[in-house]
Amino acid sequence: MREEKPVRVQKAIADRGLASRREAEKWIEEGRVTVNGNPVTLGDRCLPGRDLIEVDGRKLPRREPPKVVIAMNKPRGFVCTNDDPHAQKTVFDLLPPELRPQRLFCVGRLDKESEGLLLLTNDGSLQQQLAHPSYNVMKKYQVELDKPLKEGDIRKLIRGIDWEGERLSIEKVRPLRSRGAENWKSLEVILHHGKKREIRRLFYAFGYDVKRLKRVQIGQYRLKGIPRGHIRSLGRREIQQLFEADPGS
Repeated sequence: MREEKPVRVQKAIADRGLASRREAEKWIEEGRVTVNGNPVTLGDRCLPGRDLIEVDGRKLPRREPPKVVIAMNKPRGFVCTNDDPHAQKTVFDLLPPELRPQRLFCVGRLDKESEGLLLLTNDGSLQQQLAHPSYNVMKKYQVELDKPLKEGDIRKLIRGIDWEGERLSIEKVRPLRSRGAENWKSLEVILHHGKKREIRRLFYAFGYDVKRLKRVQIGQYRLKGIPRGHIRSLGRREIQQLFEADPGS
C-alpha cells in the first residue's frame, strides 16, 4: 500500500474543493482551521487521509472529490465570484443543475464586461499551477479599442508601467486583420500573467478605452465549438494543452 505523504494544510483544503489555496491560507491566518483539534499556522503539514481537518468546526472529508475541470464561454454581464451575495448574475448560474452543488472556483478571472474562455475547477493544485508565474501559462485575448493604436505606443505597452504598486505590461500586440492604420483598433494581445483588469488598466494609462475584451486561448487550448454561455468538460489531454506553449505566439 502506498504510504501517504504529508502536505501543507492549505493544499489539503484546496484539494477537497472547499476553497482556493489562497483562501485556505487566509482561513489559517484567521485561526479558523484545526488539525486533530489543534490550531495550525501557515507551513504546517498534515496527512489528509488520516488527520481530522476542521474549518470553523466543520469536518473535511478525508477523501478528495473527483476532479472537475470545465471550460466556459463566458458572456458579458456575468461576475466571476461565488462569494458575493450581492452579485446578480454569476458564471455559476450558467452551470447545469448537476454541477451547481459542487464547490468550483474560477481560474484566471474575467471582469464583468469581459468575455470568452474561462476555466472552473475544484482542483486546487491545478488552479495554483495555472495562476503561478513560474508555469509561464500563455493567455491570448482579442481587444477592441475606441481608436487605432499608435505605432509609438506599442513599445510602451510592452515595456509597461507601474500602477498602484503593480507592474503592468503585455508581451505581444498585433492587429487581428491585415495592415492599415484603422485595423489597429482590433488587436490580438498576448501575456503570460494576468493581474486584475490588467489589459484595461494598461491601455487606459496610454489614453485608450477598451470597448471589448475576449479571452480566446490559454496555452494551446482554444475557445472553439463552445457556444456563448455554455461549458465543456476537459479531459487529460486538453488539460495538458493549457500548459503548452503556442508556437504561433
